[in-house]
Amino acid sequence: MMSFNVDDILNRKNEIIYKSVGIDYNMFENKGIGFDYEKLMDYSGFTLEQVKEIQNNSMVGNTPLLELKNLTTYARKFSKPGFGARIFVKDEASNLSGSFKARRAAMSIYQAKKLGYKGVIAATSGNYGAAIAALAAKNGLKCIIVQECFDSNNKAQPEILEKARACEAFGAEVVQLSVGPELFYMFLHLLDTTGYFNASLYSPYGIMGIETLGVEIAQQCQERIGKYPEVVICTNAGGGNLTGTARGLIKAGAVNTEIIAASVNLEGLHMASDNDFNKKSFTTGHTGFGVPFTVFPDRSDVPRSAARPLRYMDKYFTVNQGSVFFITEALAILEGLERGPAGNTSLAVAFKLAQTMKQDEVIIVQETEYTGAGKHHQPQLSFAKKNGVELLFGKPNEEIPGKNIIFPSSAMDISIKEIELKQLRKSYVKRIMKDYEKENKKPFNLKDLVEDEVRFLLDELNINKSELDKLTKEID
Repeated sequence: MMSFNVDDILNRKNEIIYKSVGIDYNMFENKGIGFDYEKLMDYSGFTLEQVKEIQNNSMVGNTPLLELKNLTTYARKFSKPGFGARIFVKDEASNLSGSFKARRAAMSIYQAKKLGYKGVIAATSGNYGAAIAALAAKNGLKCIIVQECFDSNNKAQPEILEKARACEAFGAEVVQLSVGPELFYMFLHLLDTTGYFNASLYSPYGIMGIETLGVEIAQQCQERIGKYPEVVICTNAGGGNLTGTARGLIKAGAVNTEIIAASVNLEGLHMASDNDFNKKSFTTGHTGFGVPFTVFPDRSDVPRSAARPLRYMDKYFTVNQGSVFFITEALAILEGLERGPAGNTSLAVAFKLAQTMKQDEVIIVQETEYTGAGKHHQPQLSFAKKNGVELLFGKPNEEIPGKNIIFPSSAMDISIKEIELKQLRKSYVKRIMKDYEKENKKPFNLKDLVEDEVRFLLDELNINKSELDKLTKEID
């Protein structure tokens, strides 16, 4: 039972966050609806070379770019003559702690130590917890990881339990909670009482840590093939993975590389629902996080999230659970690579999209993650079955999340579906309009916005002025 006053904690939320991150977010607010995003990103004062050095000293980064020749050959079996792009993966499993999250953690831990904090706290059920715990141990900082772990029947997913054990192995204290709002309340309470650093995934430090991943992809592809990749696919949840990778690619000169987001389709499963919590077979990289954070990035644990995926994504695809499990086995059998589900979400999309691209083109899956007892697909499928989810072979596009998992009978049947960015942009603008009308006590009109506000919307939505005009009229 919580031994603190929730209302008091929420009333002091901004004060607690400010003390725990060391950033005054008011510095970046503009008049009206916008804020200065690039000023926020520049505030850290770190150059790209300094970020690389910090990560290198933490045994993070410089991961290999692997060509999946056998998987490419497999994809070409289902392609027209002359089609079937070369598929590569950036093998982030070779990082300390086994995932790309170590890049973000290295920067958060460095900043915490630089500012004199005695410890760090992160609210996460994912790989980031293990990364923060590992790097906190390496740097002599105390660490608390807060997890949303159980449903009301005290059942926890095997992947979440494995990550808890990993955090504890690195000496972190793990606070395990049931699904619901108590995670955020407890997180604020612990920040308040310990005075530890908030190692947020969504701070500028977390995002700039991923920029090196985008830079490495561009440089390694240029060195090996003599060009930048045509497509890079990023598994999308909170948006930091895609944002940082895209920014790094741009900084390295790969300005024409298409950035594609990929999420597992968990439509219909509410992420804060006790009933739905253990009916999902993926703890991250799914639409339950990917879509809400795309249209409302500032729902995070800092006032302004540095993860702004809609600014950078060119397309967004979803894939069903069964197709991800299928490609996970294909990767192991054809390439001898056993990797976890997050990166394989993008790999399933890459496998399908590669069939529509020419053979001399390059498509890169920008991360892999480690796998283990709880992250392996077999315990995930056993857990699903125990929770009443039916396992079937059939048509993947008929899968109903929470009711069944449908595996393709053949790789030819792997199913992906495009999310229209226009609809996501409309959702974003609708929220802005609602907030504007509430604050200004009058209907939203694009003509009433000052130039900085309009520019902010154009940047956030990655569209031009005429497209914005058309979008707002369609909403009206």
